[in-house]
Amino acid sequence: MSRHLPVHAALAHAVRDQGTDTLYGLMGDANLFLVDHYVRACAGRYVPAVHEAGAVLMALGHASVTGGVGVATITQGPAVSNATTALIEGVKGKLPIVLLAGDTPEADPDHLQAVAQQPIIEATGAGFQHLGSPDTAVRDLTTAFDRARAERRPIVLNMPSPFMWEQTEYAGVQDPEAVHATDPVEGTALDDAIGILAAARAPLILAGRGAIHAKDSLTTLADRIGAPVATTLKAKALFDGARYDLGVFGTLSTPAASDVIGAADCVVAFGASLNRFSTAHGGLLSGKRLVQVDDDVRQLGRYQAADAALAGDPAAVADTFVHWLDAAEIPSSQFTDTIDADALRAPLPTLKLAHEPGTLNYFDALDRIDRALPADRIFVTDGGRFMTEAWCRIGVSQPLNFVQSVHVGAIGMGMGYAIGASIARPAQQTLFLCGDGGFMMGGLAEFATAVRERLNMVTVICNDSAYGAEYVQFEDRQIDPALSTFAWPSFAAMADAMGATGLRATNTDELQAALEVATVTQGPVLVELILDPAAMPRMHL
Repeated sequence: MSRHLPVHAALAHAVRDQGTDTLYGLMGDANLFLVDHYVRACAGRYVPAVHEAGAVLMALGHASVTGGVGVATITQGPAVSNATTALIEGVKGKLPIVLLAGDTPEADPDHLQAVAQQPIIEATGAGFQHLGSPDTAVRDLTTAFDRARAERRPIVLNMPSPFMWEQTEYAGVQDPEAVHATDPVEGTALDDAIGILAAARAPLILAGRGAIHAKDSLTTLADRIGAPVATTLKAKALFDGARYDLGVFGTLSTPAASDVIGAADCVVAFGASLNRFSTAHGGLLSGKRLVQVDDDVRQLGRYQAADAALAGDPAAVADTFVHWLDAAEIPSSQFTDTIDADALRAPLPTLKLAHEPGTLNYFDALDRIDRALPADRIFVTDGGRFMTEAWCRIGVSQPLNFVQSVHVGAIGMGMGYAIGASIARPAQQTLFLCGDGGFMMGGLAEFATAVRERLNMVTVICNDSAYGAEYVQFEDRQIDPALSTFAWPSFAAMADAMGATGLRATNTDELQAALEVATVTQGPVLVELILDPAAMPRMHL
């Protein structure tokens, strides 16, 4: 049954009816009544951020671990310009969020906070959706959600503030979870793919983030053709437990996995864009036939030319492959019979780089963190030279538990992601790994949000008192790296002062004690690792 409501109230109900249980944001003149109605009348949860970028990043973290649409709201003018880098991060990460952004009255072009939102937002690569009138408000919001799902990127709904108290009709939201499905492929591309699989003597199945829902179908296909399985970094842990799981395919592959990848003569990639990191700039695909399957046609051939490119749902296409292979009685390649499965499961060695007294061995510290924290944890990383070694050494139980915040190559983006992930999945403990520079740049302010919300989150600061990438460049050219080093205040003491549990570790005994506290503490914990900048790993990119 329809009813007449102020626009801000209708929008609040529409957001809630989209299945949104948490709204991240920062209130101002143009959105405060929407937020108030969402909380008071719609029983929604509102998580206030310290900075507009933090609100957007929290929504990105929420979307990352749920697979749904994250939602944030900010006000007008500088609030929008403050959010631009976070929007670029979401665009590059192909993460669906809706950002409800207020705007100043069109009749007042000299308003102090007036900015040209559309060109600013479109320059980030995000989609722009204008709320055209009170009568179209709910339809425009619904379109923004539909676009976020279909286009797999942030969509910004521009909301002129004069509309907020105008009346509009609200009759609910129809089918908010509509699936934009693709049918199984047919025709020449399918025939070519089947022919390639039939001829392959050493095929390999590769799954990306776009195929994590297709695990069972991909496993069935791999067993049918005698292929090992691997994932891109974003699909980390999808095939954990499979006998011939190579782990991550790309520049982070283990030596044993690299040997198998080198021996393969065919790669069948599902839901993977095949970027420079997954393929080592194409080198890992050299001399191999390539079949690429994706339900996002924009990813087909984006980085690598495929011998057969198929637009379709990965699960449906994999099932179709099995059907026709069986119908044609194509035998298994038996490639997996040549692979040493035990070698694939061998642990990484703990490296022993000389480090100064009073500092930790970083590799050993990562291994201890991996063993100490719950296996079903959510693992979020900020950017920095510490990250790739952590990606290799710290595991997760499923792909949706792994979140990286470096799509735009910036440090300081991860805290917002971690907060959104922790709020979206409160039953799991969230581990957030961050560098000292990244924490000071973007993590410190939003850590106050983690404390206020009493999140079940462990923040580990890799404190080598340096900006690592710059330190390495100075060292490589035999230039004094002093300009890249910093004497930060104690992060553990700062955490204590903010109301969290702060712990500092300069040796393995202190680290073990800190991790024991972290495993039994329900509120936010910060563990500061004291590290030697000269004994830190380089990034494996």
